[in-house]
Amino acid sequence: MYPTTTKKDKLLLLLKILGPILVTQICMSLMNFFDTVMSGRVGTVDLAGVAIGSSLWLPIFTGNNGILLAITPIVSHLLGEKDSLRISKKVLQAIYISITLAILIILIGAVLLHPILQAMDLEASVRRIAYYYLVALGTGIVPLFVFNTLRSFIDALGQTRVSMFIIILSLPINLVLNYLFIFGKLGIPTLGGIGAGIATALTYWLVALIAIGIVMKVHPFNTYKIFSKWKTFNKSDWIEQLKIGVPIGFAIFFETSIFSAVTILLSVFSTITIAAHQAAMNAYSLLYMIPLSVGMALTIVISYELGAKRFDDAKQYAHIGISLGGLIAVFVGVILWLFSDSVAKLYNSNPEVINLTTKFLLFAIILQLADAFGAPLQGILRGYKDVNVTLIMALISFWVIGLPTGFVLANYTALGPFGYWIGLIFGLSVGTTTLFFRYYYIQKQYQKRA
Repeated sequence: MYPTTTKKDKLLLLLKILGPILVTQICMSLMNFFDTVMSGRVGTVDLAGVAIGSSLWLPIFTGNNGILLAITPIVSHLLGEKDSLRISKKVLQAIYISITLAILIILIGAVLLHPILQAMDLEASVRRIAYYYLVALGTGIVPLFVFNTLRSFIDALGQTRVSMFIIILSLPINLVLNYLFIFGKLGIPTLGGIGAGIATALTYWLVALIAIGIVMKVHPFNTYKIFSKWKTFNKSDWIEQLKIGVPIGFAIFFETSIFSAVTILLSVFSTITIAAHQAAMNAYSLLYMIPLSVGMALTIVISYELGAKRFDDAKQYAHIGISLGGLIAVFVGVILWLFSDSVAKLYNSNPEVINLTTKFLLFAIILQLADAFGAPLQGILRGYKDVNVTLIMALISFWVIGLPTGFVLANYTALGPFGYWIGLIFGLSVGTTTLFFRYYYIQKQYQKRA
């Protein structure tokens, strides 16, 4: 990270940070993409089982990951203040938090997973795949959370290419492991969707070990000596991270869990509908990585500028990031619209699934356009450590507005399952508009300080 003076320099630095983040996010999403696509090649039951399992896991993972993401603005602020000594201390405490959260999730899952799946209206074969897919995935939660904490630290220093390197290295390994465990090769039995969970958990262990090695041995990370000075629990550091991270985590949870809720509500429709919806949702998740990455990059640069008390520079970064996110989303949306049929065929060979997936993808394009502004705005507000309004609006826009609207349209109009997507689009649009006004208010407050 370094100070910039012109808008051109700011755009170049933002792109320098954004590029690797985007590649990293896409590659991480591709792991879920490969789980879904490769499981679908075994059969529709495996595709539906992984779809249900992913829908339950995604909000839990992303919500808790939001708590871990809080270390990024904390470290970036300290970096702007040139206070490197406190950075080491806070990152180590963040690792303790990540391990604690992972253990809690495993314990809660051991108690609640089976009853939740039993309560869902699923075919027995689909329920079995979903259950064991999640059990397998659970063995990799601890290393995954540790990796995401270390990644947030690495990215906060502006070294986003390092995170990209780790994920790019692990992606082909994940593909090979999926191939071995899903289809049963080299003496391994054919496990279908369950094998996808095993392969992904093994990959999580790999990326965590690589990240630990880099932080310990590679400059400039080794200068912070994260693992050289073990310290006991520090209450103030935990409170600081949780004060920022918990609202971020719940906001992300409310946003991602709404998609899981829709998938569960769609379980009253046919398995073909579930499979098509999940295929479109998986494609949407990949598209969402673009505005999400823009938001993550904005958090880093804005936190850095605020730590150095350069408020006007932070404002310029915000305007550049919002414009960039919108332009990229329009371009990607057009590409997906032109090749929607080809994208649908990647997920399944069943003509009915392909046809229905193509229709769902049209709604996914509109939804990601709304995200193009919402996700960067969330990243900007995180940079300002302003997270509570985002939490409130995530709850209202999705659960109070979006889901009820979608339920009515899906069950009381001819729109059927497409009604849920329309409800999500409407709710997200309301939330994005509110966040814009919140950002405008925060800017006014900082102008008074200047």
